[in-house]
Amino acid sequence: MKLGIYGGSFDPVHLGHLLVAQAAIEELGLDRLFFIPVAQSPFKPESKPAPNAVRLQLLRLALAGKTNCEIDEQEIQRGGISYTVNTLRDYAQRFPGAELFYLIGADHVAKLKEWRAPAELAQLAEFVVIPRPGGGTATVFPPPFRGRRLRGFPFAVSSSEIRARVKMGLSLDNLVPAAVAEAIRNAALYP
Repeated sequence: MKLGIYGGSFDPVHLGHLLVAQAAIEELGLDRLFFIPVAQSPFKPESKPAPNAVRLQLLRLALAGKTNCEIDEQEIQRGGISYTVNTLRDYAQRFPGAELFYLIGADHVAKLKEWRAPAELAQLAEFVVIPRPGGGTATVFPPPFRGRRLRGFPFAVSSSEIRARVKMGLSLDNLVPAAVAEAIRNAALYP
């Protein structure tokens, strides 16, 4: 069994996230892809994401009907700072023998040795780099990490840009799923 794990704040989830999911499922031959919203990123301690219930609701709307994608709330339920090693340990225990693929942004590759328990992380999963528009095609993983780069569908959008557009009253068309845009509007999120 091949399982993908896609962590992030998803604040809010956007079409770039969904394109990454599609590319990972297709290119890696994943049986399932788990979206795991963080409680608090160790690399963004000053960041205060939208309430957990809101981010989960938006993810549910975005993933509706996608039978090979699932939301895993374990990091939110654990609370505090989210460490990838805890999540990967859980997956290794729940799915013994499964191949685990952890999706990361290209900007995180050079910092992998700074993550909690890096040697264990490197053994638990193969790391898969998400392509960024204008980013290079070469990715060098620090030893002992192993990984590859998705060819994917590079899409130049970020959650912070989505939040900024909402504040400016600009359209979210073609940036987030229609149901997510409607939920953001109806709940007056990201004022």
